[in-house]
Amino acid sequence: MPINCRKIVLSVFLALLTFLESLCYSQVYQVREACELKAGLSQLKPGDELHILPGTYSGFFLRNIHGTAAAPIIIQAEDPNNPPIFKRGSEGMKLSSCSYLKFKNLIFQNFPTNGINIDDDEKKAASHHLILEHIQVLDTGGKGNQDAVKMSGVTNFVLRQCRIKGWGGSAVDLVGCSNGIIEGCAISGKQGFRGGNGIQLKGGSHAILVQNNLFREAGQRMVQVGGLTGKTSFRPTVGDFEAKDITIAGNTFIGAEAQIAWVTAQDSHVHHNLFFLPEKWVGRISQETQDRQFKPCQRGLFERNVIVTDQRVKVFFNVGPGTAPESFAFRENLWFRPEAGNRPNLPTFEKDGVYEVDPMILGTDAGGLQINSAAPQLQYIGPIGYQSWPRGEDFADIRVPVVEIPEVTYSGVDWIKGLIQ
Repeated sequence: MPINCRKIVLSVFLALLTFLESLCYSQVYQVREACELKAGLSQLKPGDELHILPGTYSGFFLRNIHGTAAAPIIIQAEDPNNPPIFKRGSEGMKLSSCSYLKFKNLIFQNFPTNGINIDDDEKKAASHHLILEHIQVLDTGGKGNQDAVKMSGVTNFVLRQCRIKGWGGSAVDLVGCSNGIIEGCAISGKQGFRGGNGIQLKGGSHAILVQNNLFREAGQRMVQVGGLTGKTSFRPTVGDFEAKDITIAGNTFIGAEAQIAWVTAQDSHVHHNLFFLPEKWVGRISQETQDRQFKPCQRGLFERNVIVTDQRVKVFFNVGPGTAPESFAFRENLWFRPEAGNRPNLPTFEKDGVYEVDPMILGTDAGGLQINSAAPQLQYIGPIGYQSWPRGEDFADIRVPVVEIPEVTYSGVDWIKGLIQ
């Protein structure tokens, strides 16, 4: 047998042996009080499950805890209908340099700093292949920069069907994170909490998909692609962008000052969303750094969205200095403003925009919104026209859509149409 074939056979055999060993020695631990929880967490190994009974617990800290792709570690509620509540301590859950972990049906409430904080142990080793599912993070911080979910240097992660309400800084703050999906979450602001942003992706974050979420009054900027990050906080290195290759699709946005923002960002695709009644702007394009290492905020594609505004919106997209708004492309969006003109003032001319069509927005029992118009244009526009991106199997490497931005070109006819609008 050739040497290369022998190596392949040996590696497959060793992987199979590791998997079988994990099955033989994996344990299911059940905990019902704080001392049992601490002991259970300290002895976790690949393939183990930790089931937490209903009750109130203190926050916890895990460092260098690792499952494997074949034998992940699962930490979850014993009873999904009566989940345990973590509400004592400064942070609810802190993970440093951990991998192949899944957390499910847990509540983190009333933490003064961060609800959940996941990092790379000061850049020593990235946390990766993590899943947060049916997690609730409630009433985090207050008036300061406290995040419900904070991630730094995390890769291959999924936030799925989570509920976040009330926070000081961001509901989800991603610094130097990559290859992640945030989907099916409900994120809403709360009176008495500052709520700066809903989701913020910055510090070199890239290759991230935000799909099928509901945002309700979720901060001054409900999704911010980019930000203003100190250079020492970038991961893995400082490039020429705060965020790049970001896709925002199939979401519903309700209220807030601005519903989408790009800050020192590049190559983002915002499509098939519903933007409903923003308070001041639909979106913002800004450059919040004067450091010449960073390219101007540029190259965004905004298409097939449904946008419903009222008289509070005077300027649809606020454009700051030092940006490249001419590189943003708009196409096939539906714009509706009851009892007013529907043609928006945009940074560039829009191709095939749809006007004078009422999407007939109604509320749903789940607290979201639904498009009820049977207009043929709406078959392909807004959340109902979005085909969700498949995330693949749990703990597989995350692949997100490739962002491709068309070159923005103008003809003489387009220029004249823009003036008429």
